[in-house]
Amino acid sequence: MSDLTRTDSTAFFTDQYELTMVQAALESGAAHRKSLFEVFGRSLPAGRRYGVVAGTGRILEMIRDFRFDDAELSFLSRENIVDSRTIDWLANYRFKGNIRGYAEGEIYFPGSPLLTIESTFAEGVILETLILSAMNYDCAVASAASRMAQAAGDRPCAEMGGRRTNEHAAVAAARAAVIGGFASTSNLAAGLQYGLRTIGTSAHSFTLLHDSEREAFAAQLKSLGTDTTLLLDTYDVEEALTTAIELAGPKLGGVRIDSGDLIEQASEVRESLDRLGARDTTITVTSDLDEYAIAALAASPVDSYGVGTRVVTGSGAPAAGLVYKLVARADEAGEWTSVAKHSSGKPSRGGHKEALRLIDGPIAVEEAVGIPTLPDDVGEGRRLSVDLVVDGEVDESFIGAAGVKKACARHDESLAELPRSARRLQDGEPAIPTVFYSN
Repeated sequence: MSDLTRTDSTAFFTDQYELTMVQAALESGAAHRKSLFEVFGRSLPAGRRYGVVAGTGRILEMIRDFRFDDAELSFLSRENIVDSRTIDWLANYRFKGNIRGYAEGEIYFPGSPLLTIESTFAEGVILETLILSAMNYDCAVASAASRMAQAAGDRPCAEMGGRRTNEHAAVAAARAAVIGGFASTSNLAAGLQYGLRTIGTSAHSFTLLHDSEREAFAAQLKSLGTDTTLLLDTYDVEEALTTAIELAGPKLGGVRIDSGDLIEQASEVRESLDRLGARDTTITVTSDLDEYAIAALAASPVDSYGVGTRVVTGSGAPAAGLVYKLVARADEAGEWTSVAKHSSGKPSRGGHKEALRLIDGPIAVEEAVGIPTLPDDVGEGRRLSVDLVVDGEVDESFIGAAGVKKACARHDESLAELPRSARRLQDGEPAIPTVFYSN
């Protein structure tokens, strides 16, 4: 094992060009120029009505641990990636700036200033990849999870996608899915790290291990009790259900269906359970579900859903499309100057921004963004940005299990403000418009 693989630092969750920009900026003297970076999305994935902010808590955890240790510095020197002056600067790197942004779990729209990073150029530019990698993935998962949870109504969804992504993304996906409205996850690492509710009983391999399905069910019931959930579709569903009730009695906790026509199967299983007296036994369905499949099952006698591949891949939108741009810098006199990219198809809006969600009664009607401030007569609403890092000090309330609980509450409250059209799965425009006010 190399020295690099033993480091606990998050500093190398980055791209090389960020370090070479630091080197060149040190050379020009601009590295210490006060700068403002902004994270935003130019649009939502096609057809989506809103996005969900996620990943903020993980970013704060990583910034807290963002240090260039001996392993990283030795690698940079050995590979001649940056010069000795830059290595000396990196050795003493600590983020000392300010970060403000939308609270995790908040709903967002095109152009929403999700995160602003105010620091020196060198301090801020070096965080670009780390911030975007977390937010682009986590926002994609949380946004997909929110659509699925809305389609499910009061039936809980469980995240089961750990086997469909890499081991680190699996933990992030479980966290983001819960922020987006899922009730639980099968991922134990996410449960341990973020206090998430974990679920799971058995797979087809457990049934196949035994000489008969009856033996497998009996073993599971003996070990886990009658409150467990038995998997019915290894062989014949109807036969499995009869066996399950014979062994467990009418107090069996639940059954799971993982294949076939789920709408038809769920109805048949419910009828059989009721006929056998197991009226309180719940039905969970899995098998490549997404928001559309969940919506199609709305009239079926299903009690909960298990979702894997589609939620951890953003249900067709695996990245949220967020960008990280320099929008202002200080001039030689220390005064702020707005800067913006003007290239065709990828413009940005320069300057500091103030965001307000305008509310008419209980319903949101506009995402108002002032550059740099909003006019006094813009209307009544809710201010969207909160302090996340002040003078290099991370707000710990956004981290860990407490941070997830706070994000879940923020998501529920934000979603409740949106017009009913936001919950539609059909392609359409964002639920509310984003309007920019310049002054």
